Amino acid sequence: MGQLTLSGVTKNFGPVEVIKGVDLKVADGEFCVFVGPSGCGKSTLLRMIAGLEDVSGGTVTLDGREITNLPPARREIAMVFQSYALYPHLTVRDNMGLALKQAGHPKGDIRAATDRAATMLSLDALLDRRPAELSGGQRQRVAIGRAIVRRPKLFLFDEPLSNLDAALRVQTRIEIAKLHRDLGATMVYVTHDQVEAMTLADKIVVLRAGKVEQVGAPMELYNDPANTFVAGFIGSPQMNFLNSVALGLSSHSAGIRPEQVQLTDGPGQIKGTVSHVERLGGETLVYVHAEGHGLLTARLFGEHDRAVGSDLGITFDPARLFHFDKAGQRLR
Repeated sequence: MGQLTLSGVTKNFGPVEVIKGVDLKVADGEFCVFVGPSGCGKSTLLRMIAGLEDVSGGTVTLDGREITNLPPARREIAMVFQSYALYPHLTVRDNMGLALKQAGHPKGDIRAATDRAATMLSLDALLDRRPAELSGGQRQRVAIGRAIVRRPKLFLFDEPLSNLDAALRVQTRIEIAKLHRDLGATMVYVTHDQVEAMTLADKIVVLRAGKVEQVGAPMELYNDPANTFVAGFIGSPQMNFLNSVALGLSSHSAGIRPEQVQLTDGPGQIKGTVSHVERLGGETLVYVHAEGHGLLTARLFGEHDRAVGSDLGITFDPARLFHFDKAGQRLR
């Protein structure tokens, strides 16, 4: 019902190529997240799928039907934007049902579709309110509901949580995950937040400078990154990169996850000095200036006391190291 295929998709703005030959398949019912730093092309790629940006080269196919040059209204796609884009003079019900009304659907069908979406999103009690009477999280749910009532083959989300505070982001993230389970719909979601990517996705597409660096399930990317970019981008705190020469290793560089770093009062494998400590309750992050390696992060579970300026040793299991060549590619 909602299989998406991109084949050799490119995008040029004048002489500048910003999307550089993307090939991708998103299976029917899959939750696919585009993630990467600002300017990597993830939102541009999403807008090309939606038909809001022209495709310079390649094809976009939805359920076997090429939609590369179709206008947005004929693509059977619904998009949820970063801004809620609600009509302030319309009620929640009217905002959610507007697309169906404009398409000439019977009033009874519009009401039934709106009621169904409102129930899924816990908006039943808010249907007669206007956007000014809603919180940010409620407005975002209305925007999502507006997409649901259209019953598209594909849902697109462009950083929908970025305008919400931290608590609402977590709550809305859970609601979107539940919505995906309930609908069984194909969803493509853009975010710069790798925590959102890890918690929502069936499949993550890591982008850098308009190119796909790696595609895979969240824990596949975490445990088996293809290169230093993916290794450093996926995971919070990010991976530590060590000086291979100082460790006597044959690889060009080596990485270790912060939770695999242990601190000791003895000499350890590396000498270090505590630069900063973040006590978060359930975990403690200790930033250590490591001799010959620069700043490293140790993630310790629970509460730990380490004085800033104190000397310590850093230890790790060599089997837990990730090895990379001069080009940054993973050595197996």
